[in-house]
Amino acid sequence: MQICRRVSNFCSQRSERPGVSLKKLINDPKDVVVEGARGFAAAHADIVTVEFDPLFIRRVDAPIRGKVALISGGGSGHEPLHGGFVGYGMLDAAVPGAVFTSPTPDPIVAAAAAVNAGAGVLQIVKNYTGDVLNFETAGELSEAEGIAVRTVIINDDVAVKDSLYTAGRRGVAGTVLVEKIAGASAQRGDDLDSVAAIATRVNDQVRSMGVALTPCVVPHAGEPSFTLADDEIEIGIGIHGEPGRERIALEPADRIVDRLLSAILEDMPLASGDEVLLFVNGMGGTPQIELYIVYRRAEELLAAQGIIVSRTLVGNFVTSLEMQGASITVLKLDDELTELWDAPVQTAALRWGR
Repeated sequence: MQICRRVSNFCSQRSERPGVSLKKLINDPKDVVVEGARGFAAAHADIVTVEFDPLFIRRVDAPIRGKVALISGGGSGHEPLHGGFVGYGMLDAAVPGAVFTSPTPDPIVAAAAAVNAGAGVLQIVKNYTGDVLNFETAGELSEAEGIAVRTVIINDDVAVKDSLYTAGRRGVAGTVLVEKIAGASAQRGDDLDSVAAIATRVNDQVRSMGVALTPCVVPHAGEPSFTLADDEIEIGIGIHGEPGRERIALEPADRIVDRLLSAILEDMPLASGDEVLLFVNGMGGTPQIELYIVYRRAEELLAAQGIIVSRTLVGNFVTSLEMQGASITVLKLDDELTELWDAPVQTAALRWGR
């Protein structure tokens, strides 16, 4: 039995570009999402159930009477986003599309019907044109079926104001913080408008900026999504490999962190004494030790300005397949947001307090 078959006839070969490997632990590129979902369901059967026709992931105990249901989704390839955040205290359902491709409205509508228990549905949507259009259509169809729907668009990326992939800022790692905090709001029994207001507040107070050291390889494409020379990095990269602000020569980690954090603080000025959640996210191929090097420098810079890092998150949570790189996310906290962040959660990717 082959562990890795060829992706577009190149899976077991090396790229002509030095240092770029096209090897993947897959069978057939067209089956990647479904086979991954089957494995996810088997590994976390105590937390989630996966429906396959159409495909969506839901809490094993959903629908929950009287509770606002949270739904998110988008293209696969960013795991654990979004399926890894389905469970107690976060999402009630997640809808995966093909790799880097928005899900169509049908599975979103089916997910909403499956988890709605009369209190309505909040859709948390990253700001990419396909996601926004398909969730908007799904929301209208769900409302036609008598389900109250609210939608919050996440646009935390400060790298660009516009791109080929989105109208306005992109939704990136800040999505995790919105899902966690809004999920805690729903779990404590807040009504639909209140949960939507909490999600909006988090989005308004969170900013992110990323860097790529290498490209990623989409399974069905069989080649890198973009090219970088061995001594180049992309500052302000998107989670699909979209171009950022600038391509520069590789620098020491501290200098890269200075660039990322300065862009965040220019966009969202913070004052001495402000409390924040500092989130360092890996893009999929970055070793944990390097993420902690990034975290160390970012916390040093914030402390030098009197900004208090009172909550932290470090790890691979919003990835871009095997891309090497990282992003920094800063959320300005207040007492309520801190309480909701600390609230119990039990998902495949985040667990505490239960």
